Amino acid sequence: MAYTVIWYGRQGIAEKTPFDTEKAARDHAQATFLARKQGDGIVAVEVRKDDGTVVFSQAGGN
Repeated sequence: MAYTVIWYGRQGIAEKTPFDTEKAARDHAQATFLARKQGDGIVAVEVRKDDGTVVFSQAGGN
């Protein structure tokens, strides 16, 4: 099953990155969220299965 990390900025979806496993997608999202929040203005991240089910999400305000 494929997984997608979806990065959200203030204006909506900023980027989508595909991964083969949930663990790889989740680890990537958790490891890079703070840096992307500070550097790219990312406000939230989700990991979704290819059927659209959200398996992980993280958000951070100002």
